[in-house]
Order: sequence, then C-alpha cells, then structure tokens
Amino acid sequence: MKTTSLALPVTLLAAFVAGGCSDHSERRVAETLPTATVRVATVDSYSRTAHEEVVGTIRSRLRSAVEAKISGRIERFPVVAGQRVAAGDLLAQLDSREIRARLDQALALREQARRDLERFAVLLEQDAVTRAEYDAVVSRQRVAEAAATEAETMLTYTSVTAPFAGMVVRKHAEIGDLASPGRPLVELEDPDHLRLEADVPAALIERLQREDVLQVHVDSLEGALDGTVVEIAPSADPGSRTFVAKIDLPPTPGLRPGQFGRVAIPIGEFAALRVPDSALLRRGQMEIAFVVEDGHARMRLVKSGQRVGGEVELLSGVDPGETIVVEGAAALSDGQPVDVEP
Repeated sequence: MKTTSLALPVTLLAAFVAGGCSDHSERRVAETLPTATVRVATVDSYSRTAHEEVVGTIRSRLRSAVEAKISGRIERFPVVAGQRVAAGDLLAQLDSREIRARLDQALALREQARRDLERFAVLLEQDAVTRAEYDAVVSRQRVAEAAATEAETMLTYTSVTAPFAGMVVRKHAEIGDLASPGRPLVELEDPDHLRLEADVPAALIERLQREDVLQVHVDSLEGALDGTVVEIAPSADPGSRTFVAKIDLPPTPGLRPGQFGRVAIPIGEFAALRVPDSALLRRGQMEIAFVVEDGHARMRLVKSGQRVGGEVELLSGVDPGETIVVEGAAALSDGQPVDVEP
C-alpha cells in the first residue's frame, strides 16, 4: 500500500514535467524559426441578410392541355412535340362529314323559312292570312336561323387550333384516334415566359409579399436570376402544409420548363465577419488562418461561409478587430515571428 501511494505523486510530477518540457520545446522551436514578412488586414464585421432556400420547378406562365369540343375521328394531326406554333395554328383536324351534312340541312331549312316568311308577309297585307299564322311563320324562320348558326359553329369545332403562341410539349393522340371532350390531344406551353413555382413552408410564408424581388438559382445556369413574386396561395395544401408561390423569371438562354430551381427567402439580419479570400488556407479537411499577436503568427481553426467577390465569410475562429494574415500565410508555422509590411 505504501508503494502504491508513492507512485501516484511521482506519475503526476512526471506528467507535469513532461508537459512543461513540451511547451518549452515548442517555444524554443518557434524562436528558432526565421522572421517571416507578411501582409495583414483587420477582420471586419458587417451586417448580412440570412436566407433560407426553398426548392421549386420551372414552369411556363401559359400552359394548356388542348382538347376537342366535340367528338370526332382525327383526320389530320400536323404538329409534333417540340414544334412551335402561333396562336390560331391548326393542331388537329377532325372528320367533319356528319356536321357538314347537318349544316346543309339547316341551311336548306333556313332558306325555306325565309321564303315562307316573304310569302306570308304579302298574304298578311292582303288579309289572306291571320296575324297568328304570320307570327308562327316568323317563329319558324327564327328557329331555322338559329339551327343554321349552331351547325356553322359546330363545324368550326372540327378544327382544333392553338389558343396562344407556344410549343407543343406532348401529344396524347394520333391520326385515327377518336377525339372527345375531356380527353387532351396536345399539351402546349409558352417557353419564352417562365416562372418558378415553389412550395413554401408555413414558417416562411409571412416573409413573402407580392412584388418582392428574390434571387433564384438554377443548377444548369451560372449565377442567380432576379425573380418577382406575382402570386401567393392564400391557403396551405392540406397534405404538405405548404403554400404555392409563383415567381416570374426574366427571359434567360438555357432556362427551360421542368428544370429544378431554388429561391432564397430572406429570414433576417445578422452580423458576420469578412476577410480577403487569400487569408483562408486548407490543410486536409481543415480550414485555418493566421492572426498576428505580439509579433507572432498564431494559427486558428476557422469555418468559412459565403464568398462574395474576393472575400470570404468566417463563421468561427476569429473575432472582430483581430489582425489576420492575408499574404504569406501559406509558409507560416504556429508561433513564428512575423514582420508586418505597411
């Protein structure tokens, strides 16, 4: 038992001596390093807006699933996917023989009713017919006129045309298929006027207002686009508890419907530290920087954030007002004496 009680103090003394020797050794190594010439800058604090990104899909402002107003067999289908069309261009032509026959019949009845009306008008002047008989002929003439107009309108429905200028993105039928109301024939989109439709969480919806200009990032494009909020859904989707926000985008080469996009929604202001990008060094998985204290370089483990121009944001590791090395940091060692260039 005496031997054990004496061994513990001896072990602690040895560890203390070893630690002291290690610190003394490091100081001696630092003192033997040559003085390095460096350039420095002051760590500045500035106010930055924090953002939270919400994902969405690029869609056309104008898009439509075009369908026929009447039933009929498709005789012509002159468009293909990817083809641009103008407003009023023919998309599909339906078989019109039955409707033409109805129109011919309606036109014949209208002509007969017109002649009967002319004859009865003369007979009424001669008191050869009664006013009731004449009024009945007038009614038949009006019915015949309406039937002819209806048949003419139905005939125009056999030609399915583009409601606006755009691009055919998908076909749902082919020649010989039976078109009918409720069954889309083609999908049409305007590829020149696009918007981002994003599902915004309820926690962020109060941060959005109509006419807000937000930055939108699309992975296939360099830089950010300035989008304008044009519509915010007044109620949330019961399944996802999110609100649909529509953000109009400027015409941009390479921007296409269906692409993935992210919109940055501002959530508040906070203080951040910014230094020149040259002050940040990477060694393996670590990010480091050197600050100058009492004429010596001191290594700090830091964490970087956003990059703006030639500057980088440091989230941790340094304090505002400290002097950080911006030139010559790559060759420094911790504790090395430095000479600061003016």
